[in-house]
Amino acid sequence: MSHITQHKDQLLKRVRRIGGQVQALDRALEADADCSKTLHLAAAIRGALNGLMDELIEAHAREHVARPGLSDHERSQGLDEVLQAIRRYSK
Repeated sequence: MSHITQHKDQLLKRVRRIGGQVQALDRALEADADCSKTLHLAAAIRGALNGLMDELIEAHAREHVARPGLSDHERSQGLDEVLQAIRRYSK
Protein backbone atom coordinates (compact mmCIF):
# COMPACT_ATOMS: atom_id res chain seq x y z
CA MET A 1 0.00 0.00 0.00
CA SER A 2 2.28 2.72 -1.22
CA HIS A 3 -0.35 5.42 -0.73
CA ILE A 4 -0.44 4.62 3.01
CA THR A 5 3.34 4.52 3.26
CA GLN A 6 3.67 7.89 1.51
CA HIS A 7 1.51 9.58 4.15
CA LYS A 8 2.45 7.38 7.10
CA ASP A 9 3.81 10.18 9.31
CA GLN A 10 0.75 12.37 8.72
CA LEU A 11 -1.62 9.47 9.43
CA LEU A 12 0.25 8.51 12.60
CA LYS A 13 0.02 12.09 13.86
CA ARG A 14 -3.75 12.03 13.32
CA VAL A 15 -4.09 8.69 15.09
CA ARG A 16 -2.02 9.92 18.03
CA ARG A 17 -4.17 13.05 18.32
CA ILE A 18 -7.25 10.85 18.37
CA GLY A 19 -5.58 8.75 21.08
CA GLY A 20 -5.06 11.92 23.09
CA GLN A 21 -8.71 12.81 22.67
CA VAL A 22 -9.73 9.34 23.87
CA GLN A 23 -7.48 9.76 26.91
CA ALA A 24 -9.10 13.13 27.64
CA LEU A 25 -12.53 11.49 27.50
CA ASP A 26 -11.31 8.74 29.82
CA ARG A 27 -10.04 11.34 32.30
CA ALA A 28 -13.31 13.27 32.09
CA LEU A 29 -15.32 10.15 32.85
CA GLU A 30 -13.01 9.20 35.72
CA ALA A 31 -13.35 12.70 37.17
CA ASP A 32 -17.13 12.72 36.84
CA ALA A 33 -16.96 15.74 34.53
CA ASP A 34 -20.24 17.36 33.59
CA CYS A 35 -22.17 15.73 30.79
CA SER A 36 -21.80 18.62 28.33
CA LYS A 37 -18.00 18.38 28.50
CA THR A 38 -18.19 14.60 28.09
CA LEU A 39 -20.50 14.93 25.09
CA HIS A 40 -18.20 17.52 23.54
CA LEU A 41 -15.17 15.24 23.96
CA ALA A 42 -17.01 12.26 22.46
CA ALA A 43 -18.20 14.35 19.51
CA ALA A 44 -14.65 15.58 18.91
CA ILE A 45 -13.40 11.99 18.79
CA ARG A 46 -16.09 11.00 16.33
CA GLY A 47 -15.28 13.99 14.14
CA ALA A 48 -11.59 13.15 14.19
CA LEU A 49 -12.29 9.51 13.30
CA ASN A 50 -14.61 10.60 10.50
CA GLY A 51 -11.87 12.83 9.10
CA LEU A 52 -9.32 10.02 9.27
CA MET A 53 -11.73 7.58 7.63
CA ASP A 54 -12.50 10.08 4.84
CA GLU A 55 -8.80 10.47 4.14
CA LEU A 56 -8.18 6.72 4.09
CA ILE A 57 -11.19 6.01 1.87
CA GLU A 58 -10.21 8.71 -0.60
CA ALA A 59 -6.62 7.48 -0.80
CA HIS A 60 -7.79 3.90 -1.28
CA ALA A 61 -10.28 4.87 -3.99
CA ARG A 62 -7.73 6.95 -5.87
CA GLU A 63 -5.07 4.21 -5.72
CA HIS A 64 -7.13 1.03 -6.08
CA VAL A 65 -10.18 2.13 -8.08
CA ALA A 66 -9.45 5.28 -10.11
CA ARG A 67 -5.73 4.91 -10.93
CA PRO A 68 -5.14 4.56 -14.66
CA GLY A 69 -3.69 1.24 -15.73
CA LEU A 70 -5.55 -0.97 -13.29
CA SER A 71 -7.10 -4.11 -14.69
CA ASP A 72 -10.85 -4.56 -14.43
CA HIS A 73 -10.23 -7.22 -11.76
CA GLU A 74 -7.98 -4.90 -9.70
CA ARG A 75 -10.49 -2.06 -10.00
CA SER A 76 -13.35 -4.33 -8.95
CA GLN A 77 -11.38 -5.68 -6.00
CA GLY A 78 -10.46 -2.15 -4.89
CA LEU A 79 -14.10 -1.09 -5.07
CA ASP A 80 -15.22 -4.14 -3.07
CA GLU A 81 -12.64 -3.33 -0.37
CA VAL A 82 -13.71 0.28 -0.01
CA LEU A 83 -17.39 -0.66 0.06
CA GLN A 84 -16.77 -3.24 2.79
CA ALA A 85 -14.92 -0.64 4.85
CA ILE A 86 -17.74 1.89 4.42
CA ARG A 87 -20.35 -0.69 5.42
CA ARG A 88 -18.41 -1.65 8.55
CA TYR A 89 -17.81 1.97 9.47
CA SER A 90 -21.41 3.04 9.01
CA LYS A 91 -22.83 0.42 11.39
